[in-house]
Amino acid sequence: MTHRGQSRRESAVVTPNTTRRNALFVAAAASAGAVAAPFVGNAQVSVGRKLKIQSLWTENTIGYRTFETWCKSIVELTAGEIEFVPFAGGTVSEIFDMMTATSAGVLDGMHWVPHYAAITGAMPAGALLTSFPMGLPHPHQWDMLFDSYGGTELARELYARHGLHYVGHVHHDMNLIHSNKPIRSLDDFRGLNLRMPGGIVADCFEAIGARTIALAGSEVQPALASGAIDAADFTGPAMNYDLGFAEVSKYIVMGPTSTPCLHQPVDLTIVVFNQNVWNSFPAATQELLTELVRAFSIKHFTAHQEANVAAWTKFAEAGVEVTRLSEDDVGRFRKIALPLWFEWANRDTDSARVFKLHLDVMLNPAVAYINPEDIKDFELKL
Repeated sequence: MTHRGQSRRESAVVTPNTTRRNALFVAAAASAGAVAAPFVGNAQVSVGRKLKIQSLWTENTIGYRTFETWCKSIVELTAGEIEFVPFAGGTVSEIFDMMTATSAGVLDGMHWVPHYAAITGAMPAGALLTSFPMGLPHPHQWDMLFDSYGGTELARELYARHGLHYVGHVHHDMNLIHSNKPIRSLDDFRGLNLRMPGGIVADCFEAIGARTIALAGSEVQPALASGAIDAADFTGPAMNYDLGFAEVSKYIVMGPTSTPCLHQPVDLTIVVFNQNVWNSFPAATQELLTELVRAFSIKHFTAHQEANVAAWTKFAEAGVEVTRLSEDDVGRFRKIALPLWFEWANRDTDSARVFKLHLDVMLNPAVAYINPEDIKDFELKL
């Protein structure tokens, strides 16, 4: 694949004072609170380089506001070496095309969802680099996968083949299903026109009789409003309230209290840079930005959880009803999902390599999400 050469802007990099850099590095690594408040431009800090970075989130959402605040903090935290210029989803590149745009240098970096790489066919393993049906249900287990089991290094290898550098994962929220029809069992999905992000998630719902449709995030609320779809998966409560889902759907469909989300319980996003851009940074800058993405993950997650508290109340006040599937539905859905895990994992060697890490975490005695008996009839083709 051919990539654009380095920008002329790269010659303008300003090397910050080493002492100041080390202090900023420690502050960023020690606390996500470093990006909790907006940063005001410092007249004494001259910006050496501006980088375009687009989020998948659209404007006027908690997701984009959090992303924008983080971007504005970068010029201060790099002592003026770098400024991130933030763009909302769809403004520079269409959301499904962001990987191509970043690889080509149209964008310098992106805040994206790896599942989209599987939908477009660019990277089938992307389906397993974020949440999938009945997968690991808690954020800290995904931290184990990436930080303790080698997931970050493997993701970097896979993205490097596309001229990209995978910096790290960013926690977000569970995903909800909004519906204009009451859904109280898996059987109620049969025949529904249901927006899903494609891939393994769509396959699981098609297996229970739904007709799935892949739509970009910006298209979901209008499709619900027009009746083009009956129900839709999208992000968590605060994001969906910001996007007007309370105005176009009567129900939120969730699992039972033991399993609030069956299909995407930990919807991970990622931060990725054009490889040439990343390689142009000094090693100390690369290390600093990696830590700042870790801090962004904490802030991104906690900002959504805080906003969710108010969002649940707002949905209730708007008359939106939360319906719940049963424990029996959880068991049925798991039996549907588990063979599809292996089907998707065996589509190529890279997918199998990623899924092997999932199995390792799931079988960890401290996690105990599955046991060897659950998977004895399946083969992972490494």
